[in-house]
Amino acid sequence: MFHLTTRRTLAACLKKSNVPLATNTAKTLIPKATASTLAASSFFSNKNAVTSAPALGATSRHQFQRFKSVSASSMSDKEVNDIFLLWNDALATLDPDTVAKRYAKNAILLPTVSDTPRMDYDSIKAYFVDFLQKKPQGVLLESKVIKGDDWALDAGIYEFTMGATGDKVKARYTYLYNYEDGEWKIAHHHSSVMPEAFL
Repeated sequence: MFHLTTRRTLAACLKKSNVPLATNTAKTLIPKATASTLAASSFFSNKNAVTSAPALGATSRHQFQRFKSVSASSMSDKEVNDIFLLWNDALATLDPDTVAKRYAKNAILLPTVSDTPRMDYDSIKAYFVDFLQKKPQGVLLESKVIKGDDWALDAGIYEFTMGATGDKVKARYTYLYNYEDGEWKIAHHHSSVMPEAFL
């Protein structure tokens, strides 16, 4: 049975969407609509119900991550890995502004090919102005996930293929994700080249 506040929220949401309601003997609101109608109204029946943020693009294969609960502890390791795909999709746009928007308001980026820590939106965007000229696309090779209530950490090894040259580059990575403004954002991103070749 829905909590009373949740029932009222559901009723308001469905009324706004012009969905007819019926009641059962327990006086629990039950929509006559299908599950797809509920999805279209962006309502989720948990205490942390959120609405979606604007998508990266209408054809993004990973928009579902924007609807996840703020509780990372209930997510699978694969679902945490898939947040990386949102960032990778942003790289594919070759738009530094789109990539920079994948980072949280107070994010820290310690990038692979720059000695300068990037600690605000403008400096993060500036880094990707140059990096995106290589047309990078990444894939996770090894991953270890640690999850909390409203955060998740993914660390391991990824590999980039540079579309501009065909070069492949492996690096170590750490992503710390926080739930911000209705979606998972990168709060900390550390990327460094594989060190043994330099020893």
